[in-house]
Amino acid sequence: MASGAQLSVTDQRLTNRHPVDLPLIGEHRRLGDVMLHVINLSTTGFMVRGDVALQRGERITIRLNHIGWIEAFLVWSDANRSGFQFERILRGDDFLMMVKTLQPNPRLHRAR
Repeated sequence: MASGAQLSVTDQRLTNRHPVDLPLIGEHRRLGDVMLHVINLSTTGFMVRGDVALQRGERITIRLNHIGWIEAFLVWSDANRSGFQFERILRGDDFLMMVKTLQPNPRLHRAR
């Protein structure tokens, strides 16, 4: 029997990533509150900088502006970075609203 998360969202690492500098608190069933420093976001997941005391496949719940509460699964981790995949793909319009609030400087937005 396979262990860890059975992810329903396919690996779509070609989605656009938006650089951010976002400290937030995640909730983990065993560890409780976990401090995270998110350095990029996409509609399918996010990357954090710093040590994360989780194993591949473990889930964490975070709250994002314009998105609300969402679960994410640890997909990979190396010495100082970790990648998480959302339980579902974020709606494009909600994602763009969130990015605008995180990057109020219009020069940081990509031209569409």
